[in-house]
Amino acid sequence: MTRSRSRVGPLAVTESPAPDLDTDALIDDPTTGIIVCCGSGGVGKTTTAAALALRAAERGRRVVVLTIDPARRLAQSMGIESLDNTPRPVLGVDPAHGGSLDAMMLDMKRTFDEVVQSQASEEKARQILANPFYVALSSSFAGTQEYMAMEKLGQIHRDARRDGTYDLIVVDTPPSRSALDFLDAPERLSSFLDGKFIRLLLAPARGPARLMTAGLGLITNALTKILGAQVLRDMQTFVAAFDTLFGGFRQRAQKTFALLQADGTSFLVVAAPEPDALREAQYFVERLSEDRMPLGGLIVNRASPSPQGGLGADEAMAAAARLRTSDPESVTAGLLRLHADRARMVERESRLRDRFAAAHPEVATAVVPALAGDVHDLDGLRTIGALLSGQGPAIRS
Repeated sequence: MTRSRSRVGPLAVTESPAPDLDTDALIDDPTTGIIVCCGSGGVGKTTTAAALALRAAERGRRVVVLTIDPARRLAQSMGIESLDNTPRPVLGVDPAHGGSLDAMMLDMKRTFDEVVQSQASEEKARQILANPFYVALSSSFAGTQEYMAMEKLGQIHRDARRDGTYDLIVVDTPPSRSALDFLDAPERLSSFLDGKFIRLLLAPARGPARLMTAGLGLITNALTKILGAQVLRDMQTFVAAFDTLFGGFRQRAQKTFALLQADGTSFLVVAAPEPDALREAQYFVERLSEDRMPLGGLIVNRASPSPQGGLGADEAMAAAARLRTSDPESVTAGLLRLHADRARMVERESRLRDRFAAAHPEVATAVVPALAGDVHDLDGLRTIGALLSGQGPAIRS
């Protein structure tokens, strides 16, 4: 793959090569412990995560790939009937270099249940797990999936260090900008559980009866009319039981956040050579920079391969026009027009990448050409892994 970038200066535009993203160096580096793949939907992020994980395993790493995306593509491409909260071995990985690969998919509610069971006494855990408000919170509350992703990542990392099971964790995040919501999840959950409404619900449980002032009584009565007495009691019971666990939740989330900022973590932003996808990629890059997260680079998937022959779009169109004049049914003229269309697409994609690089010249980039068909097995993932490492056809820039 060959790549060059345009940098926009105050007086002129000059061509200057941007750094190439060396994915093999990244996955071979023993200090790389976590790779997080993020990007908008439909850009091949899940496939990229799976391909990197497989390539790392076949180069000697002990890898687990965790998907937060509920789609089943990861399981299907790895030949696994289904994925759940438990790591499952991927069969067919070449063991020549001593590596291994497991795969799993985040089960939000099960992860929440596991946290409660590990942190509370048996009686209190049973009380929380049976509470209707907890059931709703753990299943569908906004932000719970992202928060539980933080919990699961921290759990896997702790267990791996303790047991020596994995030396690389690859995380496939949800599509669109919500892929970075897990960075905000601890703060959002903290805000919720520290909010005035929750404090109000806790007041009767935390203080003596005299704290139930006339004003608080009026508010409680109003809430009862809005929510219903049983719902309000369920919420008060849950919050009172859960409050003692919250310090542990926040502490672990802060540790995982620090882990994501550490040198052993690398974020890879995945995009397609399209305006919307590269705008989203720019958002990801800037957001990661704001949060001081270690950015490994940008992966541009499904780029159009350069047409053979070196004939430019304008030249091909001119030649096609000449042939049409002498032979309106010329097959060669039609082929030249197709060549011109492809050449123009390649040029358009190159301009889009150049525009991104002009705004972020420090971001290392890998460009992966589009394949003829979908990736649905390990061989397809191996092909993607090789293309990511630069072992494939050149992409014109």
